[in-house]
Amino acid sequence: MPKNTIEKIVEIYNRSQLSISKFANIVGKDRRTVTSWIDKIAQKEPPKNVLEKITTFFRYPTKIWDINCQDEVFFELLEKVPQEEIKIIDEGYLGGLKYILEHEDKERFVIHPQFPGPMYRDTTVPRVYRTQSSSQIDSFKKERIKRMLAYSFETTEWYSIKSLLSFCFSQIGNFYTKTQKLQILHLIIDSFHENYNKRLYFFDSYSRKIYGLDTAYTSINIKSGVMFFKAPLESVFIEVRNKKLIERIHRHFTFASEAPTHVNPSDATTILKILRDCVESDKDLCEAYEQINQKTLYAGLFYNNISLSIQSKLSPPKEGQKIN
Repeated sequence: MPKNTIEKIVEIYNRSQLSISKFANIVGKDRRTVTSWIDKIAQKEPPKNVLEKITTFFRYPTKIWDINCQDEVFFELLEKVPQEEIKIIDEGYLGGLKYILEHEDKERFVIHPQFPGPMYRDTTVPRVYRTQSSSQIDSFKKERIKRMLAYSFETTEWYSIKSLLSFCFSQIGNFYTKTQKLQILHLIIDSFHENYNKRLYFFDSYSRKIYGLDTAYTSINIKSGVMFFKAPLESVFIEVRNKKLIERIHRHFTFASEAPTHVNPSDATTILKILRDCVESDKDLCEAYEQINQKTLYAGLFYNNISLSIQSKLSPPKEGQKIN
């Protein structure tokens, strides 16, 4: 049972499941100092600013550092005392980039509002919206792109089929040129094809009443118990630390019995290759659907996302269609 301040810090570190480097960065110390705490070498009490950083980051009450806060009382404060569950991150465009980099440091699980995600867009179309820019912002963008495109970076990404088809074929609200579309499709195919660190899902947002899950950038870190999503304001994020809610949403996209109907990750790049070839040869939405119907078992999902006026012109999905 932790008795002194250092032992309490070590207990919090063990519960966090963070790396020594990450924890050292949070408390503003080097790895050697944190290691000396863990190995019970250090005897000097950590300064107050370290304790403040820990309580701020993990949202623990400051009373955990009281000398009389011991044994069951200490653990109860860590586990049962209600913590702030909603936090507004409003630190400007640069602050938002830093926040995303911090919370998607080693891996990420993201539900995207549209295809492609902003990271892939930024590789090809650097300035789409009228946002501020600076050398520091560009540096953070490049760092994010490099990190997330690395073969070993673990990412799970969900996109609606509707947004995928809109990217490829819509003539409204589509600022991509044909060349840019092909560059992005090539990049995503190369990144996800036969890479077991990366999983790509395309789901049918019309097969269930799930409107809302595909309307905001939502990032879930189940290990850290934190989720954030983009607010309908420029560069503002809403951070959520309600464990039950986070687990419920994560379960919805990871359990086969609950997940929206979708293209299996092993077949996602096959779908992208078909669409890429259609874009390259200037085929329209109807021709792309017929290709999907001919070459895959997912035409039923794509059929649901095509307007009724066009469905009458299409061949019906062939038998044996996969629904998830």
